Amino acid sequence: MDSAMTAVVRETGAFAGLLYVLPPGDDALWLAVVAGAPHEFAAPWRRVALTDPMPVADAVRERRLVWVAGQEEMARRYPRPAFVLPYDFALSAAPVTSSAEVRGGLVLLWPGTRPSRLSPGERDAIETGCHRLGGVLQQAVERGDPLPPPGRPRTLSPPAGRTVPPGEAAAAAAFIDRLPGGSCALDTNGRLTFVTPAAAGLLGAAPADLVGALPWEALPWMDVPQVEDRYRAAVVSRRPQAFTVLRPPDVWLSFELYPDPSGISVRITGTDPSEDAPAPSVPAAGPSRAVLLYQLMHLAATLTEAVGVQDVVAQAADQLLPALGAQGMVVMTSEDGRLKILGHRGYRTEIMERFDALPLSTDIPGTRVLTTGVPGFFASFADLRRDYPATVHEDGMAAWAFLPLIASGRPIGSLLIAYRRPHPFPPGERAVLTSLAGLVGQALDRARLYDSKHDLAHRLQSALLPHSLPRVPGLRVAARYLPAARGLGIGGDFYDLIRLDQRTAAAAIGDVQGHDVDAAALMGQVRTAVHAHATVGAPPDDVLAATNRLLTDLDPGLFTSCLYVHLDLARRRACLATAGHPPPLLRHADGRTELLRVPPGLLLGIDPDTRYPTLEFPLPLGCVLVLYTDGLVEAPGVDLDDAAAALAGLVEHAGPTDLDAMADTLVRHAPSPGDDIALLLIGPDG
Repeated sequence: MDSAMTAVVRETGAFAGLLYVLPPGDDALWLAVVAGAPHEFAAPWRRVALTDPMPVADAVRERRLVWVAGQEEMARRYPRPAFVLPYDFALSAAPVTSSAEVRGGLVLLWPGTRPSRLSPGERDAIETGCHRLGGVLQQAVERGDPLPPPGRPRTLSPPAGRTVPPGEAAAAAAFIDRLPGGSCALDTNGRLTFVTPAAAGLLGAAPADLVGALPWEALPWMDVPQVEDRYRAAVVSRRPQAFTVLRPPDVWLSFELYPDPSGISVRITGTDPSEDAPAPSVPAAGPSRAVLLYQLMHLAATLTEAVGVQDVVAQAADQLLPALGAQGMVVMTSEDGRLKILGHRGYRTEIMERFDALPLSTDIPGTRVLTTGVPGFFASFADLRRDYPATVHEDGMAAWAFLPLIASGRPIGSLLIAYRRPHPFPPGERAVLTSLAGLVGQALDRARLYDSKHDLAHRLQSALLPHSLPRVPGLRVAARYLPAARGLGIGGDFYDLIRLDQRTAAAAIGDVQGHDVDAAALMGQVRTAVHAHATVGAPPDDVLAATNRLLTDLDPGLFTSCLYVHLDLARRRACLATAGHPPPLLRHADGRTELLRVPPGLLLGIDPDTRYPTLEFPLPLGCVLVLYTDGLVEAPGVDLDDAAAALAGLVEHAGPTDLDAMADTLVRHAPSPGDDIALLLIGPDG
């Protein structure tokens, strides 16, 4: 795997690559190998759900190459990664397959200065590399190796540089020493590998204390966001970077970074603040460096896309645990004076069940934080036991941060972040953790409101749609309803089957504009009106005309399409009228399927004097009448006539004897449900 990964990065001319694996049966990609960049850069994306708005998820889900030519395109198409890595780089993502199975995804990075299009040679190299990696992953599956491999992603070492003869090395060292200022070098993970005496003097530290260390760890005054930000910019964009920073108490230093695949060369010189007038940098406390600030931004961007409470819990766990190096997380709130566990990660369910529904008066950290809004940090179990003597150590963790979830200035819950090893919480880290919890709290408050509206809307819609269809002798029926994927997940689509007498029945299907409570409420009014006019024996055109007059009087501000069909089972005839609704399909006994074209009247609710033409047609044994709403066929960029023809093809090849199976087939082949779908199948039976 390592050699295949190294080869594809080299052969494509990319400077870095990320290999994701898709375990069998999983719905998420897991980062397995990183080449050419520190694995910390990819920490927010160690796990990528197939539904995430990320290039590699799109590539794997749609089985295609995704190409992003630069920073502007990244911001437009994929704002989440662009928000975290606001640098100029190009990216490709491609599925890794073998034996027609998707095994993972490959992400490659190039400098933003490259051409805006992939060359044919680069595309071939990507395809070849993905095929090679797919074979490796296929062999791993056949051997039963765990996918992804256990532990954190493996980081590959950069290719070895050329061997420098001793004489040349000495001449190079002398050349560097003669240059003004100081010089040092960083490896691909950001650690110092070489420091000249002049550089050590400017930095105020001995070379032995610097080599092997990260600059912002060895030198506290460099632990400021701009330092790591410029380092990240150099690594990701592969462009020279520069910054100025204050070495306390009054020494200003200028740094110039020159990256290449093997690392970064750095020039350090003293500078006069009166010339550059740099803004003072305040040293950070603890580990609250740029990586956590980037994580703060990334979490903010991610949580804006979370919809319900469980989305918030999942997104927070996916983002926070890898970035913070934590192993456990619990989200809690209150309900009827008791603690409610909303979700958890890294904890056994039986432990969570013992805490769920405890009275808020119970003296435990989670309830105290929830009721007071004051965070609690415990670097060890001894610290926790000191404040809560009755605590039993049963979760296998060694350090805990209990954080308030604040929304509108009040605590609405608490967030537990837990570590398996003792973990100090210096002031800077406490501030960052509290800020992260604040983002989660705001998202949780929005999500709870959404869930409440969602539940109310679905209960309303369930009450308005028929719970079951009536049994009509001589008639087979099947119905399906799928809510919309956007908005509240509800809509105005409806269907109905009305038994008129022993040998006649009526069917209706319609679509009210919108995907909210108003649409659902109007749908109930339309369905009631149609039902009322049908039961008094009105013909199809009169049913629609009367319903239209009612909607015009109500003036709801929403348009409604509707199709009504009268079924005469004794004569085996049907008569229909439509108010701007998609035409139905009729599958004949021999499989031939036709679109029943009837002149459509205006949508309901526009003109009270609208007339609705009718169409009468035979309904012989073995036929199937297909009534549907536009959500079953409508897709961006697809002509409605073509979509209806495609639906007719599906109906033609579906078995007519089992209408439930036919309904499932039609719904399964529907476009992604951005709109709700209603489907009603009707077939005469003896």
